[in-house]
Amino acid sequence: MGNLEGKVALVSGSGRGIGREIALKFAREGAAVTINDLDPEAAAQTEHDIKAAGGQAVSLVGSVSEDGFAERFVSTAVETFDGLDIIVNNAGYTWDSVIQKMTDEQWDTIVDVNLKAPFRILRAAQPFIKANPTEYHRKVVNVSSVSGYYGNAGQSNYGAAKAGLIGLTKTLAKEWGRYRVNVNAVAFGLIITRMTEVSADANATLTIDGREIRVGVNPDRLAVASKMIPFGRGGTPVEAAGAVYLLCTPESDYINSHCLVVDAGRV
Repeated sequence: MGNLEGKVALVSGSGRGIGREIALKFAREGAAVTINDLDPEAAAQTEHDIKAAGGQAVSLVGSVSEDGFAERFVSTAVETFDGLDIIVNNAGYTWDSVIQKMTDEQWDTIVDVNLKAPFRILRAAQPFIKANPTEYHRKVVNVSSVSGYYGNAGQSNYGAAKAGLIGLTKTLAKEWGRYRVNVNAVAFGLIITRMTEVSADANATLTIDGREIRVGVNPDRLAVASKMIPFGRGGTPVEAAGAVYLLCTPESDYINSHCLVVDAGRV
């Protein structure tokens, strides 16, 4: 029996990286997981790996920013697994620029995916949560960033969205306490994913939601950043997933409206 046995979880952006590791961890602990990713192959792989290990999973491919996505995401979990107990708003990415060069499209795109999409998913989940009270605590974890907690040059859009997500977390914790729902956030520091791995190519990009987004970190900059971390390295997606999992266990039932900074003590 795992800590999440019998629970039903939504994890956005769970085809790769941190989201994938969250989904795998939840499934190992007994949860049925609804997976989401933009990439059909990535979503299918995570679903396959969970099922191959004896777990339960279903995937919904699509952008969290699309109109109507939130309702489809929630209904997929409810109709497939007859419940909804855990929501992890993990999907997101960066599109950086200093403020004088940042376009309205850059601002709107990043705010939409990192803040508006979680708002819509939580709004879509509220009717089911209200209509189906439980004796146990449901859990919401919103994935923020130290960029939203402390700020980061070149990320006014991302930092504002992630700071807004912390505000949404604290507000919803007060609104949903009467439903026996814990609403918390994690603010990740340097976690090594495809967005932040070493890249000697300053022009390296990924196509995300139809846009070419610059990715990767210069090796020298990454080395400097790693030296500022007491452990001397960035975190792994598995370690990041562990922090989210902690806030979804029964042991966290009296932790609410909190933002857990997960940066190994860098700041």
